[in-house]
Amino acid sequence: MKALFGRKLNNIKELRETTEEAKKDGVIGSDYTVIREVELSDSEFKKFASNFLEDQPWIKNSDGGSNEKGELRCIRVINKDTGEKILSNTEGYEFSRYTAIAD
Repeated sequence: MKALFGRKLNNIKELRETTEEAKKDGVIGSDYTVIREVELSDSEFKKFASNFLEDQPWIKNSDGGSNEKGELRCIRVINKDTGEKILSNTEGYEFSRYTAIAD
């Protein structure tokens, strides 16, 4: 699986804009694997999506990074009310250092 990841994006609006620009420019996404899923209510998801750089209680500093195949290790964050999904690669932090829109 591949996704277009943005580094240190503030919120979902920035993520959507950056993703569209990358698609227009023909950028190829990065390989990733999902290490776990987190389901959030609509209000929790909106709060998370309004500030990706805020530490989250469900992110551990051992999440993220890459595996032996070079795939990015991600948490798939799911809005359980709408089904919207965001990938989070924390790179050892407790916030979403790299984010992507999940298909």
